[in-house]
Amino acid sequence: MARETVFVVEDEEDIQELITYNLMKEGYHVRGFTNGEDALVQLRNGKSDCIILDIMLPGMDGLEMARAVRNSPGTKHVPIIMLTAKGEEADIVAGLELGADDYIVKPFSPRILVARLRAVLRRKQERPVEDQRPVKIHNIEIHPGRHEVMIDGKAVTLTSSEFKALHFLSSRPGWVFTRYQIVEAVHGVNYPVTDRSVDVLVVGLRKKLGKAGKYVETVRGIGYRFKEQ
Repeated sequence: MARETVFVVEDEEDIQELITYNLMKEGYHVRGFTNGEDALVQLRNGKSDCIILDIMLPGMDGLEMARAVRNSPGTKHVPIIMLTAKGEEADIVAGLELGADDYIVKPFSPRILVARLRAVLRRKQERPVEDQRPVKIHNIEIHPGRHEVMIDGKAVTLTSSEFKALHFLSSRPGWVFTRYQIVEAVHGVNYPVTDRSVDVLVVGLRKKLGKAGKYVETVRGIGYRFKEQ
């Protein structure tokens, strides 16, 4: 049985109870919160293996909380599953750009939620050791273990999704990857995201890399590759 601790940040009492019941039935330890402020305080004072986070919250909304989680060194690696009624592409892209690991739209199946939670936790736990090795290419240094990117010795701040995409592409310079392969590398198999969302991710990544963004090349009709030395 699972033993991980999951924070459920959801202001609708019936939905929070539904999620809590189903996760506890699977053996997870669950802590429920009705607002992002309280959840952040407890997150910084304790441990969470994953956060299930609604976007529409009173006060600090879910996107603001996700941004705070990703910007704090002590919490930036905690997986986030967005659970919300806002299913438009713009909302999904916003969540992904902030580093959400998965995105589930209400109404949802509790069984699917549990399965997606297991997948997110499995990806977190089973990342191969070799994937943690630093990558040095051109004037870029990527340190997976520290979630750090340096360009000409200067730190560059990336979201979780941007970092994973950069690490994936740069680890195999010259190889061409489809958008779906990039999505699987960043979020896992069967992740619900559009081609447009991947393009938006790459545009944001290039912008943050500055002049080094030219190394992320578009291969028309296929996807992207990282330029070889």
